Amino acid sequence: MCNLYTVRKSAAEVAAHFGVADPTQSNAPEEVYPGYPGVVMREEGGVRTIQSMVWGFPLRLKGMKPEAKPKPVNNIADLTKNMWIGLARKPQWRCVIPVTQFAEAEGEKGSKTRTWFGVKGQPVFGWAGLWRISDEWGPVYSGVMTDCNEAIRPVHDRMPVLLMPEEYDQWLHGDFDDALAFQSRCFPDDLITMERTDEPWVKRKVSGNEELLL
Repeated sequence: MCNLYTVRKSAAEVAAHFGVADPTQSNAPEEVYPGYPGVVMREEGGVRTIQSMVWGFPLRLKGMKPEAKPKPVNNIADLTKNMWIGLARKPQWRCVIPVTQFAEAEGEKGSKTRTWFGVKGQPVFGWAGLWRISDEWGPVYSGVMTDCNEAIRPVHDRMPVLLMPEEYDQWLHGDFDDALAFQSRCFPDDLITMERTDEPWVKRKVSGNEELLL
């Protein structure tokens, strides 16, 4: 699963990469976490737009107190499951998530570090996603996952469904079989970059009042 990614490019650079005319909505936090805002590219009326949304579909589990924050479901394991299939069949609910790198945890429990992955030759790249309007958080999105390729296997057995720029239109406009084909394919090993770091996987907020547990 993917619980952390970055958008370390300017709003103008993100907008230009995705062919969006208005860059003013392209600002995203440099590090994006489940349950917090990020941005997606989607189409409306045949025009590409960048929109801020919360990363994760809100899910209220049985036994949760009414005032408790819903769980953000930020990864999509299988597009054919009931939670996703209705949206996945309709291109208007598909989106592309701008990413510069995504991270996975590596190491022993309690001392895990961040290992970052990117796409060679793509300072910004796309992650296939779905979005909808929720009662709890307004517009929300989630990223489609698939089995890892050999480049990522040393760290994790799953990875985001990555898209090259020439594939954005097919993801946004294709039929359901096209969407399933993206989820079932193996992304080329030689296009993946990996950067191991000593950054702790869990970081405390500066305020000290809350931990980001990923």
